[in-house]
Amino acid sequence: MKAATNATSAAIAYLARRDYASQELAAKLRQKGFDDAEITRVIADLVQRRAIDDARYAERFVATHAARGQGPVRIRQALGEAGVAGEHVDAVLEGGPDFVVIARRVRARKFGADLPGTFADKAKQSRFLQYRGFTSEQIRAALRG
Repeated sequence: MKAATNATSAAIAYLARRDYASQELAAKLRQKGFDDAEITRVIADLVQRRAIDDARYAERFVATHAARGQGPVRIRQALGEAGVAGEHVDAVLEGGPDFVVIARRVRARKFGADLPGTFADKAKQSRFLQYRGFTSEQIRAALRG
């Protein structure tokens, strides 16, 4: 039981620094050398106590990364890498921020208020927004102004 207490202590120490998705926290504990049975018990206990909530994690993640100017494609990929279930990601992105407004803001911050006049400028700005994780539809809307 001492090992489980140590795993719980380690998990709580990680959660004290920042919020984690359950799979992300499990990977951190695995790196620390705890076995899978202990990790499963600790994660289940923390979920039951609501110290870990993947839906809450996804909401905070989307809000933070959208505020940084990232689009839904990039956010979805990052949440998938963190192990957040697809239904949580879909729900948060559906009810989340207006990504067209964010794409316009990001484009204006990088390239100025004037819309691109030439095809080369439009392609350059489009590639930038695509890299930031916006969809083609959102990019077209942002470049239309």
